[in-house]
Amino acid sequence: MSALIEVRDLKKHFPIRKGILVQREVGAVKAVDGVTFDIAEGETLGLVGESGCGKSTTARLITRLLDPTSGEIRFRGQDIAGLSRRELLPLRREIQMIFQDPYSSLNPRKTVGTIIGEPFVIHDIERNEAARKRRVQDLMEQVGLNPEHYNRFPHEFSGGQRQRIGVARAIALKPKVIFADEPVSALDVSIQAQIINLLRDLQRELGLTIVFIAHDLSVVRHVCDRVAVMYLGKVVELAHADALFTHPRHPYTGALLSAVPVPDPRLAKQKQRQVLVGDVPSPTDPPQACRFHTRCPKFVAGHCDVEEPLLGPPEQAESPSPAPGATLAACHYPLEDQEVRRQVPTAQV
Repeated sequence: MSALIEVRDLKKHFPIRKGILVQREVGAVKAVDGVTFDIAEGETLGLVGESGCGKSTTARLITRLLDPTSGEIRFRGQDIAGLSRRELLPLRREIQMIFQDPYSSLNPRKTVGTIIGEPFVIHDIERNEAARKRRVQDLMEQVGLNPEHYNRFPHEFSGGQRQRIGVARAIALKPKVIFADEPVSALDVSIQAQIINLLRDLQRELGLTIVFIAHDLSVVRHVCDRVAVMYLGKVVELAHADALFTHPRHPYTGALLSAVPVPDPRLAKQKQRQVLVGDVPSPTDPPQACRFHTRCPKFVAGHCDVEEPLLGPPEQAESPSPAPGATLAACHYPLEDQEVRRQVPTAQV
C-alpha cells in the first residue's frame, strides 16, 4: 500500500508566558516533539498511549486544526504544514475528524439536519435546499439513524446516536481520511461495538483510511492494521497490530500490555505484571535522551540517559534499513522473548 500521509519530525510546542502587562516566554509544553510515521491508503492506524502523550495533538496537527511548530505533513505528496486557511479549504473535504465527546462536538442550538448538512453549505456543494435535505437524510440512513428525525436537536438523541451524527457529518463530503479521536470512550460497551462495526463497514464501502486514537488496547487490536505507541510526545514503537500484541519490543509497550486483563485465571497467575514506577515526567522539561528512561526497568546509566534511541528495527546493527511492515522500536535494549512471555498476556513467543 502506498503512503497517503507522510509525517516527518512533526513538532508542536505550546509557549508558556508569564507577566501581566509585558508577557515573556519562560518555556514551552512539548506536546509533540519529533513524530515520524506514514499512513498507508486504506489502512487503519491506531495511536495509543497514556493521557497527555500527544495522541490527540498529533491528530489535530495532521488535520491542520493546529499549526505545527515545525516538521512536514505530506498529503498525497503535497506538504500541507504551511498552508493558509484559504489554501486548506479544499483539503478539508479530504480529511475529516470524529471527536471524543459526541455531545460537545454538536451545536445544541442546531437541528441534526443542519449539523450534518453544514459541510455542504461551507463548501458550496448543494445549494438547493430540498436536494441537500435528501442527501442529509441518505447520510442519516447510512449511519443507522432515522431520516424522519431530521428536525430533532442533539439533546433528543442518546450518546451512541449522537456519535452516529458525528460520523454522518464526517463522511458527508466523501473524505479520504478520517481521524477518530477516541470515538467510543464515552459510550457503553455494547454501543462501542456498534460504532466500531459502523466505522469498519463505512471503511469498506467508501474506501476510507482511518486513524483510530484510543486507550482501550483490546479495541485497538480488534480494529487496527498497525499501531503506533506514543510516550511523552514521541512514537516509541510502530508495528503491525498482531506483531505488537504478540511480540512487543519496547519496554513501555510491554508494560501497557502487561496491564491487559486475562480472562483465564490460571494464565493470569503465570503472568508477572510490569508496574511502572514514578509519574510521567512533565512535557515542559522532558528527560534527556530516551524519554522513558526515568521509568524504564531496563535503564542503563550512561547510555539510555545520554544517547537518544532512534525509531528503527530492534536489530538495528544487523538491519540498518527497515523492511516494509517491520516492527520499529525506539529502544537501546528491546524486550527479549523470555521477558515478553513472562509479562504480556497476549504474547505468542
